[in-house]
Amino acid sequence: MQKYKNYDWWMIGATFALAIFGMIMIYSASFPLAIDLYDNPAHFFQRQLIFFILGTVFFIFFMHFPYRRFQLFIPFMMLASILSLVLVLLIGNEVNGATSWFNVGPFTIQPAEFVKIAVIIYLAYVYSKKQTYINRLVTGVMPPLVMIVIVFALIALQPDIGTAASMIMTTGVIVYLSGAKLKHIAGLGAVAVVVIGILAAIEPYRVQRLTAFRDPFEVAEAASGSGYQLIQSYIAFAHGGLFGTGLGQSVQKMHFLPEPHTDFILAVVAEELGIFGIGFILLCLGTIAWRGSLIGIRNRNQFGTLLAFGIVFQLLSQAIINAGAATGLMPITGLTFPLMSYGGSSLLVTMVLLGILANISKYTSLDRKKSVEETNAI
Repeated sequence: MQKYKNYDWWMIGATFALAIFGMIMIYSASFPLAIDLYDNPAHFFQRQLIFFILGTVFFIFFMHFPYRRFQLFIPFMMLASILSLVLVLLIGNEVNGATSWFNVGPFTIQPAEFVKIAVIIYLAYVYSKKQTYINRLVTGVMPPLVMIVIVFALIALQPDIGTAASMIMTTGVIVYLSGAKLKHIAGLGAVAVVVIGILAAIEPYRVQRLTAFRDPFEVAEAASGSGYQLIQSYIAFAHGGLFGTGLGQSVQKMHFLPEPHTDFILAVVAEELGIFGIGFILLCLGTIAWRGSLIGIRNRNQFGTLLAFGIVFQLLSQAIINAGAATGLMPITGLTFPLMSYGGSSLLVTMVLLGILANISKYTSLDRKKSVEETNAI
């Protein structure tokens, strides 16, 4: 048991506390829809439970897999990522206007989720090797971004603007922490915003969806209006108040709030458990972010530092975009909330990323102990 003392158990504990809480809330949020569609109130819960068990296995595996060895697989990971994104456009399954999934038996797999792992590892590794000339835009900053642009374009074509935007945010953080000049990052960020805006403007319905959050009542005349979903989320938050209506007692999940167990699970949590339920989620997520950031700061290997921060900010960007959509502060993009929303691919990828972060914490702790021993020896 001595070897397990080197892991960050605060981060690991917060991860599983949030994941288990998410399982409970997925059952509560989904059972009305599950009864109507499948005559089984636990349908969505049972499917998510399978991925939770798989995710736990992957978490344990990757918390023991030395993170530095990922450097050996980066070319294969990026090639597999691009091929999977091309294939999903050609033979993928279309759901709600997006061709983002493969059918695998009774389940669906979303390759864009798994691409996040490859992108974070790729960027952390490449920029860790460019420290001597990272202040040069053309030779230092730009070359790795060519690969990211290709991945971004393939994800945007599905279209999955939420995942693409989240990936760009994480890329920006890794580039910044690698030591790139702020003026270079600002220029690239401006270009990214313009490109995302153009992609959104290509389809009128997408523009309406992205702008509906400013005044959802203006576009909610019909049940299919772009503002309808947000209005139902507002009602859920207002109904829940401080203490909530009680676990399982949400009214909005009774076919008023679309996608209550996926994109808008925070609204169900707020209605049933009130501010305290939301506070618990923020506490767990905050603990993961706090401990993950400490792991990155304390790590003595640049690759490990960038990888740790990349994982933390990938999860935070998803959480911010999802929470912003549910509360009307940001456009609705369909991005899941990490460890909370229904979605097997999202849960698996999140558990893998946090398993890698746990492994980084182990080597961070060992390196710190070694440093102390060397200092004491002197």
